[in-house]
Amino acid sequence: MSIMKTISLGLATACIAGGVFAADITIRLGHLNPDDPFRSHSGAMAAVFKSLVESNSNGAIEVLLFSNGQLGKDNEVIDQVRSGLVESTISSSGGIAQHYPLVGVFDIPFAFPNIGVASRVMTKDSSFGKRFIADLETKTKLKILGMLDSGGFFAFTNSQRPITSVADMEGLRIRTMTLPTHEAIVGSLGGKPTPLPWAEVYTALQTGVADGQMNPVPVIAFAKFDEVQKYLSITNHVITPYIWSMNESFYNGLSDEHRNLVNWASEVATESGRAMSRVIEASDRGLPALAEKMEVNVVSTAEQAKFAAVAQPAVRSLIEEQYGAEGIAMLEALLASVEEEKSAF
Repeated sequence: MSIMKTISLGLATACIAGGVFAADITIRLGHLNPDDPFRSHSGAMAAVFKSLVESNSNGAIEVLLFSNGQLGKDNEVIDQVRSGLVESTISSSGGIAQHYPLVGVFDIPFAFPNIGVASRVMTKDSSFGKRFIADLETKTKLKILGMLDSGGFFAFTNSQRPITSVADMEGLRIRTMTLPTHEAIVGSLGGKPTPLPWAEVYTALQTGVADGQMNPVPVIAFAKFDEVQKYLSITNHVITPYIWSMNESFYNGLSDEHRNLVNWASEVATESGRAMSRVIEASDRGLPALAEKMEVNVVSTAEQAKFAAVAQPAVRSLIEEQYGAEGIAMLEALLASVEEEKSAF
């Protein structure tokens, strides 16, 4: 499905009223990012889902949106979903990792050659996605509605110097999510990993608690890190998933009609979010706007290979050490899926 068709299916209906009747069912949906559907992919997903569910249920279902981390930290909201206090959340891998550590297999550096392959693998319907989601659902008792990338490949920003080689990472205090794999990436490259929750990142960069951070371009843009960071280095070193979950008992308690509605609405919404990330990256809301305020450099392919030579063994070793044979088996399944999807391009 083309980007424009995907967005048209969702965002074009965002102004449709949800019906005039009182709702019988309420779905509270939380996420970390801005609610503006043109600023973040989870904002787009939430807006599309709300519009489709409310309009197609004739007002029987009301969707209440809680953006910008209003309900708490990522892992805390997942706790709320698991306990039934909240029905649904769209979460970063950092939040998921505290409930399902094997999400760390996605963090093997430079595993994905391009965004096309990443998009085909990082979905709940791919060969790997089916295996991964089945295991996640079994161990967390969550119903997974969607999986997509967190906004694109990660880049480094910092306030000290351009990163053009591994040597430039030496001593930089880089904020990471609370993911051991991300800490291993930064540490192996000579940086000093500084794990912090999302709500603290801007202030940490502003005050110098951290010199830099790593995130996809759309996240760097909507978080306004250009206000507190001078250098943006395009490394494309890792790409992580966002995972959309729902309370399992709530999902199973829906009527067949409403469950079917939630299924197809979340699928369309997820694809809208995936498409919106690509639009943001390419538009004046993404890299072009950041380049007006930051010094941007692209790390060469040859230097990327040097990054990979250092960081890949460190992450693989960590996965084996912390998650054993199960972790290595999941990692190998991911890499096999990447190789399988490469043939499509």
